[in-house]
Amino acid sequence: MVNCGSSSLKVGVFEVGKTAIEVFKASYEKFEAGSCSYKITRGGKTETGEAAFGDIAAALRALPHILRGHRVTELDAVGHRVVHGGKKFRTTTILDQPTIEAIKTLTPLAPLHNPANLLAVHIAQEVWPNLPQVAVFDTAFHSTIPPRATTYAVPKAWRDAGLRRFGFHGTSHKYVAIRAAEEIGAPLRDLQIVSVHLGNGASVCAVSRGESLDTSMGMTPLEGLVMGTRSGDVDPGLFGFLSRQLGMSIDEIEDALYSNSGLLSLTNSSDMRSVEDRAAKGDANAQLAIEIYAYRTRKYIGAYAAAMGGLDAVVFTGGIGENSPSMRRRICDGLEFMGLQIDHERNQSVELADNAAPQIQAYGAKVRVIVTETAEQLMIARETAAALAPKAPVPQPVSVAVSARHVHLSRPAVEALFGTGYQLTPAVPLRQPGQWAASERVTLEGPKGRLERVAILGPERPGTQIEISRTDGFALGIDAPVRDSGKLDGTPTVRLIGPAGSLETGGLIVAARHIHTNPDDAERLGLADGMLVDVHIGDEERGLVFGKTLIRVGAGAVTEMHIDTDEANAADIRVNGEGSLVPDLRAVAVPSREA
Repeated sequence: MVNCGSSSLKVGVFEVGKTAIEVFKASYEKFEAGSCSYKITRGGKTETGEAAFGDIAAALRALPHILRGHRVTELDAVGHRVVHGGKKFRTTTILDQPTIEAIKTLTPLAPLHNPANLLAVHIAQEVWPNLPQVAVFDTAFHSTIPPRATTYAVPKAWRDAGLRRFGFHGTSHKYVAIRAAEEIGAPLRDLQIVSVHLGNGASVCAVSRGESLDTSMGMTPLEGLVMGTRSGDVDPGLFGFLSRQLGMSIDEIEDALYSNSGLLSLTNSSDMRSVEDRAAKGDANAQLAIEIYAYRTRKYIGAYAAAMGGLDAVVFTGGIGENSPSMRRRICDGLEFMGLQIDHERNQSVELADNAAPQIQAYGAKVRVIVTETAEQLMIARETAAALAPKAPVPQPVSVAVSARHVHLSRPAVEALFGTGYQLTPAVPLRQPGQWAASERVTLEGPKGRLERVAILGPERPGTQIEISRTDGFALGIDAPVRDSGKLDGTPTVRLIGPAGSLETGGLIVAARHIHTNPDDAERLGLADGMLVDVHIGDEERGLVFGKTLIRVGAGAVTEMHIDTDEANAADIRVNGEGSLVPDLRAVAVPSREA
């Protein structure tokens, strides 16, 4: 994998199978006066020194020779970190000339990063002309962020021109979330995690049940936290103010926000280690910078816990997140009200060798606090291997059924709505064995309106669950989260009204699309319980692909995909249809120069 920045180059070679093993790692930086410094690790041994490479291009062209010198001779592909994929590139992509040209058009969104990334692509094509080249985008992990978080409230012409939030550090946040789930011992799809990447570039990401829900960086890597030389969040009105008061041009202001702001502007140093040392000696500017840095990060953690409706873990990574116990403590102190408290001795004695992910929360704390090294290069290697793996569509079609709004009631709910001892009346059997629609109906009531004659599906369940579409949520005036069936913690309350009474209950969700299947069909289709697949519905020209569809395997289940009415309308399905099922083999990707 190749991670080419504007001033540094990182290279890694991995053997990727069931696990990924790094067999070679190198970094080159401080290019000046016809030479640079380097660090190479191979076979557990590390060498450092000076190399006669005057620029990054020279180092890139020397890579085949360098690899041969370290007995690395057989490569299958080259994976590249590409910072900005815009709206077009939502997944890891094999590079061909049209794709490269499309990435070039995104240069205005990442003028410091994408040209350097593409330089590496061009030179890799020169020195390895027969190897596939693959792009892994920093922005791809954030493609799941909903429009409410990506849309700026600006004129439509600006939005049509491409102004929106994208987010960065995606490979880092993705790895960190996966590693945290492994450490906790729970499925990532069941967790709500805030990933805190603190380095010269810094960002926070809300990872809700395996998907990026929001992140602090925006259209560019300038938004969000205070960084080494970048300002983070500022009032956009400063452009007009500085133009009028100081006569500064747009280019001058933008350059200052990127290169002469952040810690550097507050302390004359962009290195947190230096800032912390100076603060300990009484430097007031350094003390203020540390307080601003910690405050901004703490504010985002609290905001993202609220956005997700809960929090299971906060994970620190990046140079500062991994190595500054005092900054971790400053950020976490004051969050005890939400069940987050660190153990100070554990925080001081963090060891991160061998991909460790130690937990440093206080014993008995509700929210876990984890520290781990990011592994963007590893992620890039995995993503590259996954992009090149065969993805043959499964030939058999899958039935698609529209699941209109309905409720599943518990025994206490039935009695509250219909009377003590009341038994629901099965009226229409459903395709899934043992399930049926009742003849009874209920009304849903929210702060804005009502939904009348909502179906009840049986049999009774231990907990009440109400499934609606996103449009239904607007009719009720309630923002229902997208959840897998049964994952009801932290869901909003709605009023159910029946002939004998009413009930205020949680459990209101927009059901995540899913496919029911049985063990025999699952084996025939190459599926497994919990797998996420893509399903193509419709013709080639106007069809839609529904991504991240959950596979649920159960004895006796009929193989059938369930979507809600909004999804059905988008796919032009009235009652039922057919889809072509393709397992989603996309994997994970690697550490890099920070966005």
